[in-house]
Amino acid sequence: MTIDSPPVLHTVVLAAGASRRYGSPKQLARLAGQTLLEGATARALALGAGPVTVVLGCEAAQLAPLLRRSAASVRINRDWEEGMASSLRLVANDVDGQCDGLLVTLVDQPAVTVVDLQRLQEVWMSRSGSIVAAAYSGTVGVPAIFPASCLAQLGALRGDAGARTVLQRHLDSLLRVPMPAAEWDIDHPEDLQALAQSP
Repeated sequence: MTIDSPPVLHTVVLAAGASRRYGSPKQLARLAGQTLLEGATARALALGAGPVTVVLGCEAAQLAPLLRRSAASVRINRDWEEGMASSLRLVANDVDGQCDGLLVTLVDQPAVTVVDLQRLQEVWMSRSGSIVAAAYSGTVGVPAIFPASCLAQLGALRGDAGARTVLQRHLDSLLRVPMPAAEWDIDHPEDLQALAQSP
């Protein structure tokens, strides 16, 4: 990178979970003609911000073929049973020193659009040293962009707390982007049915 080059943003799609509450792999659940896994990966790639990594874990052998022709890289998390922190740790350590920021997205937020991700990116491009997070339901969460200075914190996470732990440490300084669509977190089949029927 030169001084004049734009900051490099790496996007990760977290898709390693066991979908216990859903009852079957929700990565394979379909909405608008594609699986949640394919949809989340397509949105990350459509952002066009930089490299995209999809983290698989539970049922990886069944899910990986869906991304065989995708431009995204697939990373297998062997420690997926630990929780979301293990996936964040894996990617943060992979990309540390190779990017200026990490955009964290989830496979089970299918209402989040490419435009939503673009809005996060635009804010971050103007303040690339800051955390930029989605604001919804009176809180902040992912999708969120973490600057390179936060990768060590992501790489040290343990358990199922996920990125929220790092967000809470920086509540006074992070930048919030209103994103009502991020409220749609698909935990049960009826959540997906409600989203499919929403206007």
